Amino acid sequence: MKNTKRCPVCGSTDVIRVPDDAHRYLANSICITRALMVKRIPVARYVCYDCGYLENWVENQHERDEIKRAWG
Repeated sequence: MKNTKRCPVCGSTDVIRVPDDAHRYLANSICITRALMVKRIPVARYVCYDCGYLENWVENQHERDEIKRAWG
C-alpha cells in the first residue's frame, strides 16, 4: 500500500498513512537495545479505510540497517 497507494485486499485507493510517534508511551516503534541505550525506530502504518487492512513499514534505509545489525 505504501508504494501502490492501493489496498491489496479490496483494491481501495482510500489509504491512510499513520506516522509513528517514537516519544509516545507504547508507540508502535521497534526497540533496539545496546548496553544501557535503547533506541526506538519508528514504524509507519498504512491503513485501508474501506476494509481495515493494515501494513507496517520501517521507511528509512538506515533504520532498516540498524535492525539488521541488531537482529540480522
